[in-house]
Amino acid sequence: MTDSSRLADSPDPAPEAGGLVLDLRGVVKRYREGDAMREVLKGADLGMERGLVGALVGRSGAGKSTLLNLVSGIDAPDAGTVVVDGVSLGALSERDRTLFRRRHVGFVFQFYNLVPTLTVAENVRFLLDLDGAPDAEARAQALLEEVELADRGDAFPDRLSGGEQQRVAIARALAHDPGLVLADEPTGDLDARTGARILDLLERLTRERGRSLLMVTHDDSILDRVDAVYRLADGHVTREAGGRA
Repeated sequence: MTDSSRLADSPDPAPEAGGLVLDLRGVVKRYREGDAMREVLKGADLGMERGLVGALVGRSGAGKSTLLNLVSGIDAPDAGTVVVDGVSLGALSERDRTLFRRRHVGFVFQFYNLVPTLTVAENVRFLLDLDGAPDAEARAQALLEEVELADRGDAFPDRLSGGEQQRVAIARALAHDPGLVLADEPTGDLDARTGARILDLLERLTRERGRSLLMVTHDDSILDRVDAVYRLADGHVTREAGGRA
């Protein structure tokens, strides 16, 4: 069975026991800059086990966001393979990649990316509503309780602090129960104390449910709480032990 038919036949394929949630091999990605082509990833390999909490680090412009876009299926590599939860994204159509991302990958962004015209509860259940989930309201409320915002469901994002908005963003990322969560500088717009609380929450909600979490960060303190560090430099990824290893 092809990955495409697998996705169509089973919108929520069960992850294989153990094994890798991310398996990138020989990944190449180029972008045009004026008249020249810039090769950002030059045959990058990355393997990440299920249930792992990892950090992706590298200098600005090294290609961290590019790698996240490939892992999430937003973009496609020029060469190599990207396999997420046993599904080869290169075998999927653009539509199926979108469906896969919507159902199996959660995102937490530095600047929250909440929809300002939706209430907190509506933001959390946004993807569930898109998929017509009958229990969307109940699932959103349960997550708001977990992030200690049960009484703010009717508020709009501009009435919340930065830390509260990021907690809403975490609840939204987990609403569809993804196996993989990608966080791009999740504490980058927060003060140190609030950022530490957000990391505690994100790590707890990830580990409790056996999810996998990959965080892009420039914050060295985060490296002490992850299982593995993936360092991106010169178009290649090397793996190092994290502080919890």
